[in-house]
Amino acid sequence: MSDSIFSIIGSSLNAQDLRMGAISSNLANASSVAVPGEQPYRAHELVFQAQPVVEGEYDGGSGGSGNGALGVQVVANVQSNAPPTMKYDPGNPYADASGYVTSSNVSPVEEMVNMIDSSHSYSASVAMLQQASRIDQQMISSFQVA
Repeated sequence: MSDSIFSIIGSSLNAQDLRMGAISSNLANASSVAVPGEQPYRAHELVFQAQPVVEGEYDGGSGGSGNGALGVQVVANVQSNAPPTMKYDPGNPYADASGYVTSSNVSPVEEMVNMIDSSHSYSASVAMLQQASRIDQQMISSFQVA
């Protein structure tokens, strides 16, 4: 039973780690601009899905078949369909013939909200991991002979 708990928590930690990577990439490219005629950077969004976990996959165990416990898995990394940002700046070397500079569709405010949400999810998983470890230690202690 505890192996599946650790596998579920591990899948959550892994998914949030990947989400933080996408958020970091988006924030790093938030102010990027495109050369006229090319597409600008588009924000990446991860798609999560409940998937059966394999015992021991995230907790350092030896593996084996899952028991039907569901964890989270990243099933896709898609580009945002939000339109790129257009700014009128005719003096900019990246401006098109109309004087507009095309930049990424990343919203730094949305990405910061996503980062806070991901951080809280990660922290909740760590707290759950610590509690599960405490319970395991208490069970082991209860079986020890005095």
